[in-house]
Amino acid sequence: MALLLQAIYGIRSERLLIEQLDYNLLFRWFVGLNADDPVWHPTSFTKNRDRLLNEALMAKFLELLLAASEVKPLLSSEHFLVDGTLLRAWASHGSLERIDGIDDDPPSPSGGKGFGAFANTGKTRAKGDFRGLFLSNQTHRSTSDDEAWLFKKSPGVGAFLSFMGHCVMVNRNGLVVASEVTKATGKAQREAAQRMARSLRGAHQKPLGADKGYDTREFVVDLRIKGITPHVAQNLTRRGGSAIDGRTAWHQGCAQSINSRKRIEQVFGWIKQSAGLRQLKARGRTNVGAVFRLHVVADNLILITNLLRAQAVMA
Repeated sequence: MALLLQAIYGIRSERLLIEQLDYNLLFRWFVGLNADDPVWHPTSFTKNRDRLLNEALMAKFLELLLAASEVKPLLSSEHFLVDGTLLRAWASHGSLERIDGIDDDPPSPSGGKGFGAFANTGKTRAKGDFRGLFLSNQTHRSTSDDEAWLFKKSPGVGAFLSFMGHCVMVNRNGLVVASEVTKATGKAQREAAQRMARSLRGAHQKPLGADKGYDTREFVVDLRIKGITPHVAQNLTRRGGSAIDGRTAWHQGCAQSINSRKRIEQVFGWIKQSAGLRQLKARGRTNVGAVFRLHVVADNLILITNLLRAQAVMA
């Protein structure tokens, strides 16, 4: 509960969380402490981290939240949105080393690929010096987190060690109904969406909105086989053209899905900016998945509170 409190209020560290628990009566009530009870030591989080950062436990937490009697009426099986976001890993470029264990050539004076005047001098490249080198996930791996992969969101920007978080949400009110974390690869978003689509409620034809990054024939065909209508933005610049036919693209529901995609971006924005997950503080895909799902639950709790309050006012 304390970690959930930290996510909701975007508290930067566990020591600051303990400090606030010491004097904030609302925080004490939330975690079950009386006004005069002693607060535990910050190292308690360290000792229990492996037990608390459990991806399956956080997934069950989300499942139980959505199954609550107050939350069920807020859910819908009519329309869904899917998207993914990059999560900056807790590892830097300085932790990268060659997978084969061979030292990289020293940098050349002209900034080339190591074939300059220093190539045969016997000198070695300083750790973290990647001038003139081509880094890739096939040649280098991080010693801090070997599951974090180099990835860049778009051409012209730098590549960072990252994971990728994915969410499926209800279009009607923005509640996240499924989430997971994967390695950062070019196909990760579509593969995660295919897996999460299996858990969508309802046996009828369900629309699933997505951006043009999901516009591939394999993804579109897989959704149709599952009984899901792909409301995917057309990528007309891809080789072979868009996988979305004109009949689907011109449908009013598809246009509504594309216009509603900002809802899921707002979830990622809150998780990164307000909840402080722009820079991860966990290593390993499993631990990162647990932290990400905890923040998804926190976002859902805030939204559910606002939705129930609005219903009470209208009643």
